[in-house]
Amino acid sequence: MKSVFPKTDWRGPSNARAWLGMGWAVLIWAAGFSSAQTAEITPEQRAFFENKIRPVLVKECYECHSEDSKKLGGRLKLDSHFSMMKGGESGPAMQPGKPDKSILIQAIQYDGSEMPPKKKLPDHVIRDFVEWVKMGAPDPRTEPKGGKANESGASRNLDWWSLKPVQDPQVPSAEEGGDWAKDPLDRLVLQKMRSGGLHPAADADPAALLRRLSMDLTGLPPAAEQVEQFVAEHRREGREALARWVDRLLASPQYGERWGRHWLDVARFAESNGDDGLGRNPNFPHAWRYRDYVIDAFNRDVPYDVFLREQIAGDLMGDPPGPERDRRLVATGFLAVGYKPCIAMNNNFAMDVVADQIGLIGSGVLGLSVGCARCHDHKHDPITLRDYTALAGIFKSTDTLWGAAGYEPLSAPQTPLHELTAAPWVAVPAAEALPKVVRQEHKRPTKGKFDPAPGAPVAMGVREAAEIADIRVHIGGEAGRLGDLVPRGVPGLFRTEALANVSLCPPRSGRMELVDWLVGEALPLTSRVMVNRVWQHLFEEGLVRTPDDFGVYGDQPVQRELLDHLAARFVREGWSVKKLVRAMVMSRTYQMASAPSEAARFTDPENRLLSFHPRRRMDGEALRDAMLAASGELKLERPAGSLLQHQNVLVNEMGDLHRTSPHRSVYQLMLRGAMPPELSVFNEPDALKVKGKRDMSTVPTQFLYLLNNPFVVEQSRRFAERVLAAGGSDSDAVGLVYRRAFSRNPSDSERQGVLGFLADMERELEAAEPDSKRRRVSAWAALCQSLLASNPMRYVD
Repeated sequence: MKSVFPKTDWRGPSNARAWLGMGWAVLIWAAGFSSAQTAEITPEQRAFFENKIRPVLVKECYECHSEDSKKLGGRLKLDSHFSMMKGGESGPAMQPGKPDKSILIQAIQYDGSEMPPKKKLPDHVIRDFVEWVKMGAPDPRTEPKGGKANESGASRNLDWWSLKPVQDPQVPSAEEGGDWAKDPLDRLVLQKMRSGGLHPAADADPAALLRRLSMDLTGLPPAAEQVEQFVAEHRREGREALARWVDRLLASPQYGERWGRHWLDVARFAESNGDDGLGRNPNFPHAWRYRDYVIDAFNRDVPYDVFLREQIAGDLMGDPPGPERDRRLVATGFLAVGYKPCIAMNNNFAMDVVADQIGLIGSGVLGLSVGCARCHDHKHDPITLRDYTALAGIFKSTDTLWGAAGYEPLSAPQTPLHELTAAPWVAVPAAEALPKVVRQEHKRPTKGKFDPAPGAPVAMGVREAAEIADIRVHIGGEAGRLGDLVPRGVPGLFRTEALANVSLCPPRSGRMELVDWLVGEALPLTSRVMVNRVWQHLFEEGLVRTPDDFGVYGDQPVQRELLDHLAARFVREGWSVKKLVRAMVMSRTYQMASAPSEAARFTDPENRLLSFHPRRRMDGEALRDAMLAASGELKLERPAGSLLQHQNVLVNEMGDLHRTSPHRSVYQLMLRGAMPPELSVFNEPDALKVKGKRDMSTVPTQFLYLLNNPFVVEQSRRFAERVLAAGGSDSDAVGLVYRRAFSRNPSDSERQGVLGFLADMERELEAAEPDSKRRRVSAWAALCQSLLASNPMRYVD
């Protein structure tokens, strides 16, 4: 056989290096060939594949390109990563990281070949595939053995830790906790910490502790006067003073705004639909009512089990017309505010709405990716296609009310809205109040029987459908391929005795029974998932670090006994979120300093053993609010309604609809595909799916935002003007700047350094700005901006 390699004497030094180089090249190629398969896949990458890639492959590709295909097209299989990389007649289906050179991407873009041949995929699906290949095509699938499909998770993994009943562990005695432990959770933490050879960090400085508490509980920094008062009271009274201040923060209206925002991430809240597949983005002018409901529910400390019941079945709770019924109708917006595809391009529209709602219950409440079972039995968690169909019947028997969507042929069909009887009317501004570009381009859709009167008190939500019935299995997730009829119900693994082998009969959809199951003693996930979410918001990371995935591919908790203790305690104390938060922040674990010991840095850098409190960067909302507070511009009262109350607007056609507002960031206009620029640069979720844990990135655009963004520049100038208007010496003004920005006085060296900086700035500005007053304001504005962009402003110890 003729050699494919050149005839070369490999024994010389240079040729030996050449051969070694060739060998390394082959090894590198081989590694690249399988890197996406063998490299560890992050939970986010796995979720991306399971939610956006696998369902499309199953639905659009497997009929001709899988192990079970009757006729294999182009000798190409797409049902495993290995098969995709091995390729068919035209070579490998993709080059990870290089979508422009990947045959699969070219085919779905109809560039040369055209796949699928019957109809091009929607643009947003193509974009998902391009993004997947860009990230290296992470793929959790394994090669089928002996031509058999992978074993379904529905037939295994029944002994997984999160599926077992919550077991309240025996807490170490008070003597074992010594003087350090102040709460039973401290004793569990200390026991695990000592088993790892570590010791608790020192207590946080009282001033740092109050700032931590204030940011965590209200999302706002304390005033310098409050810090001074707290430090003095803490020195005199210790934990009694601390408890008093914690209770004051929990009773603040700003508590609900902070913690309501956390839940809105889970509820994928937004005030527009997002790209419907044809580049259109209709607004949701009534979504703000659900936002306000969530904020009020946290301030009222509505028990979490009731909170879920109101959001899933509030319309079925039997309240007479009045404020309480209105509130619960608004609560069902939880199921209505999600993204909806374009019906003109999609014969699966109704089931796509159902899939969004099932995904919300699965990831948001249960911490399980139930949506993976839409097309087939779940590949790694024990949820079957029949389980999914049983849940789908509940939501198919439910009407989703998102309102008059406008442009009915090109978007979702028009629907009614909940009519409220006691809710306040919110005046809709006249057309003249719209920005000029909106007045010019706004198109009025044809009036339909569901366009509500301007200002009418209506709300998004759900109600019982006119036809309540079980549905058939959708084979491969397709509406046109139907299998067996499946009774409405809950996943078989978790059925309570009351629901076992019993269908949810007419005339009810089954939503009320679904909530009974979600908060029942037989289900071990609901309390664990919520407790974990609360812990994450106070300690940066959850005890389970994949808060939306407690399944087989999610994180496993090191502190499992602590998680179960808190879950059992949460239920025992009436599902009160405020009590849970209070217990956590009053613990010694929460009150530790943020400086780890050398031993902790070396043996536990991820702080799994909780030997110190993590230093954290503010999220976008907290940073924006802190800037407004420092400049004196922040308005704490709630605005009336939405900042965009107009109906039937395609926001993508109307330029920038974000207007300057001094209100808290939770009330900013949240438009899918066009989030507020002050927030999106700091990882604001896109609201397309449940997002219990925000991405955390550090990129140059964040620095450029702090340097150039008009909002930051304007707040810096107003900050400076307010400080200078107070009068006094420059030294006094420096003190005021520090007190407003950092809630403390500057040190002597900081004061002298700042005064020198101001003198230098005024000299540099002299040539460009002859007016001494304006030059002075500009120099002080530069100082204020540098402090607003600094680490002490953006981080919480």
